[in-house]
Amino acid sequence: MAGEIITRAAKLSGAQILPIDSEHSAIWQCLQGESQTPKRIILTASGGPFRGFSQEQLAKVTPQQALQHPSWQMGKKVTIDSATLMNKGLEIIEAHWLFGVPIEQIDVIVHPQSIIHSMVEFADGSFKAQLSYPDMRLPIQYALTYPERVVNPALPKLDWDKIKELTFAPPDLRRFPCLELAIKAAKSGGTSPTALCAADEAAVELFLKYAIKFTDISCLVEQILQEHQTISNPVLDDIINTDIWARERVTKIFNQVKKC
Repeated sequence: MAGEIITRAAKLSGAQILPIDSEHSAIWQCLQGESQTPKRIILTASGGPFRGFSQEQLAKVTPQQALQHPSWQMGKKVTIDSATLMNKGLEIIEAHWLFGVPIEQIDVIVHPQSIIHSMVEFADGSFKAQLSYPDMRLPIQYALTYPERVVNPALPKLDWDKIKELTFAPPDLRRFPCLELAIKAAKSGGTSPTALCAADEAAVELFLKYAIKFTDISCLVEQILQEHQTISNPVLDDIINTDIWARERVTKIFNQVKKC
């Protein structure tokens, strides 16, 4: 919501931001020891539980179904974002600010096994990838113990005898429009990502209350982004006010039409 402000403050104070999300931890680890900016960052996505669903099936998805993630154990909001692919859009925005890479050089690829947590491509065509069992405790531990790697018997390890294949596919932006909406907000910059985040949080809350359909989440977010007047180079008050406006606007739209 405020990547521009946070990264500027970190630079001015000399602070180091250590990522704990699995994808950004993976990129961070791949970039260690490299002196050049990467040519491309590739964020991997499990695709969520509905990657094979038709548009008609997606419209009938319930909160209970959406909370059954195939790979990760997460909180409700993040799990729903994973199902809509909004989480990958947010991760693009985060990667842009964390690593100073243009939005156009950050891609998403669906990797259902969730073994490769992200990849980096360099100028010579070489790739680096970070692989591990999908468990959030590992990237969190690495940030806490950095630069050391600490043995932790509680963390599960990959068993290569049981891994049959690693597959990849492009995301379907038609069936999962939240990802494209996030990319557009990221390219608009300013307070657009703030409006995106706030609208998504409000819409997901409505979905979890069985008040709107799964497919209405992206519809509400899109309406907010269309109405939002982006403020460039925002200060903290702009972020806070945009957040309040977007949430209130989602509520007003819902109360008026009860659906998208």
